[in-house]
Amino acid sequence: MPTPLTLFSLPCAGASAVMYLRWRRKLPSWVRIQPIELPGRGGRLHEAPEKTFDMLAARLCDEFEMNPPQRYAFFGHSMGALLAYRITHHLHARMRPLPVALLVSACAAPSRQDWKRYADKNSDTSLIADLRKQAGTPEEVFQNPELLTMTLGLLGADYRICASFRHEELPSLPIPLHVFGGRADEIHISRLKAWQLESTGSFSMDWFDGGHFFLRYHEEAFLSILVQRLAENSVELPHAALASA
Repeated sequence: MPTPLTLFSLPCAGASAVMYLRWRRKLPSWVRIQPIELPGRGGRLHEAPEKTFDMLAARLCDEFEMNPPQRYAFFGHSMGALLAYRITHHLHARMRPLPVALLVSACAAPSRQDWKRYADKNSDTSLIADLRKQAGTPEEVFQNPELLTMTLGLLGADYRICASFRHEELPSLPIPLHVFGGRADEIHISRLKAWQLESTGSFSMDWFDGGHFFLRYHEEAFLSILVQRLAENSVELPHAALASA
């Protein structure tokens, strides 16, 4: 059995840690899934959310440093992928041990981010259109005015965070980087391949049927490959892969 590790998972825009809870029943025992809840939602609803991407990433890194596990990996979907990437860079800059791998899903590489896309989504109509296009929101939400209002409020706040992201020229991370994409997603393959520039470690890309939320509609196939990628990085990290390298 591969060496046990903790998989910290960050949610997409408009979502909470709940999106990963079902994985606890589906992942092998050597993978401990640990969803990361963002301020202002779910179990942290009472906390004030951050207003910019940099502030949120730095806050999450501060919290992570309080009780880091011995072996872990980061996974993020869409906005969560970008957060996982920036948190890892914060850890790198602070000379802290890095994750055994960074796994990013349905997210253009940092150098290919289009912040204007999110800045343009400033009305309920445009947010609803985005939810419909991405096909990741249950129909019950659209039929329930209270749920829809809550969803749009959270999505709008997250889009403002995404709109504040600016790419920085940062050192390549000395860890494996694995990318997952949906064949029907609007994110062009070139924008996903650009993730390769962010790592000096091994790199992989895996494709799945479906659009932006392929990991939900093709969950079994996705989790199978996710576990495979984690198993590839199940050996202990050499000292060169630590932030002090």
